Amino acid sequence: MTRFDPARIFETLDRHGVIYLTIGAWAVIAHGYVRATADIDFVARLDKENIERLAAALSELNARLRGVDADKLDIDPTKPETLGNGASFTMDTDAGPLDFLNDVPGATDFDLMRSRGHLANAGGVAVWVVGLEDLIRMKDASGREQDLLDIHKLEALRATRPRQE
Repeated sequence: MTRFDPARIFETLDRHGVIYLTIGAWAVIAHGYVRATADIDFVARLDKENIERLAAALSELNARLRGVDADKLDIDPTKPETLGNGASFTMDTDAGPLDFLNDVPGATDFDLMRSRGHLANAGGVAVWVVGLEDLIRMKDASGREQDLLDIHKLEALRATRPRQE
């Protein structure tokens, strides 16, 4: 079993110059509610150059599709043309599970979300994280039980400190 190493994943994305935002549990952690997670969910700018940088980072991490026989499907998540087709990819890497998501319910334009995001510390790891309001909107739109619990915890934290957005 692969050891989950989020620091390695984020460091690899950053070293390759990938413009991304984490939107899942790591974003929740960065906004102050620490909870367990076993993967990283992120979105990225979809321009050609960024997708090429993302493909290089994923190649370095030995990314492969999770739960399917990618060889039979002829899908390689380390190729820019695959990543740029607008699909979402759930992957295993040598540093743990990683989900590259597109068409996220509640998400807005990437550049707008990036302008409201920030570099944060999540569990000792430097992470580009989506802004709190964008995170809450996406979690609300998903409607999953865990996401609704995250919203409740994040709003309780927000009520105890000055608003930052």
